[in-house]
This record gives sequence, C-alpha cells and structure tokens, in this order.
Amino acid sequence: MNYIVYLTTFFKYQHMLSYTCKIAVKAVIYLASKFETGERSGIIEISAYLNASEHTIGKMLQTLVKQDIIKSMKGPSGGFYIIRSQLKQPIMSIVQAIDGKDVFKTCALGLHKCSSSHPCPVHKEYKAGRDIMENLFKNRRIMDLCGAVNNGSAFLYA
Repeated sequence: MNYIVYLTTFFKYQHMLSYTCKIAVKAVIYLASKFETGERSGIIEISAYLNASEHTIGKMLQTLVKQDIIKSMKGPSGGFYIIRSQLKQPIMSIVQAIDGKDVFKTCALGLHKCSSSHPCPVHKEYKAGRDIMENLFKNRRIMDLCGAVNNGSAFLYA
C-alpha cells in the first residue's frame, strides 16, 4: 500500500486529531511565523486569522503556555509569542498537550481492545496510516512548518 492509500484509509475511518488540536497546531505555526519580527499576537487576532472562536483560542493558548510550547506576556504590549528554543519542538508536543499521549493508539472503529492479536476489520490498514501520521508529528518541528507559511507556499486558512 502506498502513502496516499494509507492516508485515505486513515482519514476515511476517523479524524485522528480533535478540532481544538488542529486549531492549536495552526495557532502555534501562526505564532512561529511571527518569530523573526518579534510580534506578539492577541486572542482576537489569532481567532480572526484562524476563523475560530475566541473562547476556543483562549483556552487552548493557555494550555499551550502551561505546557511551555508558547509564551505569553500580560499588559498593553503583551500577547502570545514563541521563543527560539520552542521553535525546535516537534509538532507532537502540541498534539500531546491538547489531545493527550494516546491519540495515536486508538482504534479506527472505537474498539477498546483492538490490537494486532485482536484486530478490528480495518486494523492493519488504519494502523499503517496512523503510524505515518505519528512519525510525521514526531519528526517535523514547529520551525519546519512556519517557513512555508512565511514564503507563501503553504496556508493556515482555506
């Protein structure tokens, strides 16, 4: 099975990441894209850019601050931002902060005891696609993704 078939299978059966997690990844990439200019961004700006509710953005950003994935500063010149060392974190750190450490261990059909020795009907194909996504998030860093946004070859909105 090739990469495209794995990903098709992967997305056909379950959306692996929660809505909040997808927004979190985009928000961190957005903040990383502003690293060179030193700009800080507020909840209203980020929610408008990502077309997400301010409530969702606010709660999610505070979680990311607590997990030291991003920084925040209060006051008139405050906002959310990212520092150089945080740019080196894998995307997986964002995923785990929002969706937990077991996000890549779940069954496509929601079975609690799905495994190689007790598989669901789509276990083999789904696991292959899930493993590809897990490796992608473990091996790609925040800084790897913001460059494409900065040069206009990738986008964070539809």
